[in-house]
Amino acid sequence: MSIINLFPLTIIKDKINMNDNEKVKMIEEIRLMKKNSKNKDYQTQSNAWTGDTQGYEFIHKNKSFGKLFDEIKKRVLEYLKCVEIDNKLIDIYIQRSWATISEGEERIKKHRHFQSHISFAYYLKKNKEDSNLVVFDESYKNEIMPGIFRSDTALQKGIVKKMNQFNVTQAIVNIEEDDIVIFPSKTIHSTQPSKSNKERISISADIICVAKDSKLLEMGLPPLNEWTRI
Repeated sequence: MSIINLFPLTIIKDKINMNDNEKVKMIEEIRLMKKNSKNKDYQTQSNAWTGDTQGYEFIHKNKSFGKLFDEIKKRVLEYLKCVEIDNKLIDIYIQRSWATISEGEERIKKHRHFQSHISFAYYLKKNKEDSNLVVFDESYKNEIMPGIFRSDTALQKGIVKKMNQFNVTQAIVNIEEDDIVIFPSKTIHSTQPSKSNKERISISADIICVAKDSKLLEMGLPPLNEWTRI
């Protein structure tokens, strides 16, 4: 018997090794952002600090992060190459970028990025014990009985004997400091709950792809110079 697995979700993981001085500079800059938060009431006790909700959603324009984003751009091009998209025929825009700080059992809740095509997370500061990335399936392609792989009672009764790569509905991506992960923005993701963080700091961004020429092209965003503001 052979098993054929089709239609994988592709996530790229790579290292970006910045020198210690540059990392310290970026960490201090992010700590200052948190100190000067513009919407402090937004952050609840259990949620991580996220710069995009606090007035710091364009850090790709901050010179302190210039070298990092130069390296990130190279990885984004590699991601496009992996999924066979020709970057010579599209314009690629970072539309928004921000930092997150997680302390104690703070977490980033389950979410997706509706307004973009590609997202990434770069882990500027992370201990081995800090929470990892969790990615969720929403198609449940092997779920022959609706809801069976999401049912606690199905496991307790033994109808589902155990969770494995064929029936799991969420997966943990183990992350180390200096790692970057790149994935489709529509992917539902979060950080691990109930994990204690020693000031885990990450940098994320949303990226959008626009066709350079939309002539005879049915799908995708047309060039910005063809748009008309209302």
